[in-house]
Amino acid sequence: MQRKRSETAPEPDLIPVAVSEPPPEADAESEMDPVVGRVKWFDATRGFGFLISDDIDGDILIHFSVLREHGRRSLPEGAIVECVPMQLDRGLQAKKVISIDVGPAIVAQPRPQRSTSKDVDRKALTDSAGEFEPVEVKWFNRVKGYGFVNRVGDPDSLDVFVHMETVRNSELADLQPGQRLVARIAEGKKGLTAVELQSDHSEEH
Repeated sequence: MQRKRSETAPEPDLIPVAVSEPPPEADAESEMDPVVGRVKWFDATRGFGFLISDDIDGDILIHFSVLREHGRRSLPEGAIVECVPMQLDRGLQAKKVISIDVGPAIVAQPRPQRSTSKDVDRKALTDSAGEFEPVEVKWFNRVKGYGFVNRVGDPDSLDVFVHMETVRNSELADLQPGQRLVARIAEGKKGLTAVELQSDHSEEH
């Protein structure tokens, strides 16, 4: 009888054993398929910028650390980048850069055929501009290449035109709505124009 009882006991080989294996695609949950995007802007001083792509919704943050294997620390505006984005809590970020094409980049170059009258007009505007005064960005579109600011403290202030070239010459990375700056403003043929911009350092204190 004792032998029959021992024969009905569960065999050791039938006892489930936990197997330690990595969860499937644990590292790939936030990683996405490669996309191609264009550099919206890149601030070499701060070491990051953003891409925009038709393949995905939302701007893609790109940090200079993923450019090292391509021998770069920055990207020119307009360059075409193929990258592998990943979804983080704060948004999209490039995990790896596959290729970089700087051919379509927007590069400031001398224009031999540029009309000298424009140079004269620009110099005249600069000479006639007032002292630096506080302004606030109303809106600015880097793709269109222009935007507007308003004088601070003047509810009846007219829109002041800001051209992309002025932003570049002032060495500003980008203009965001509500951003405070100081500007020299002149009266142009089509209205008020900002001919020079600087960061408003009073806002930092």
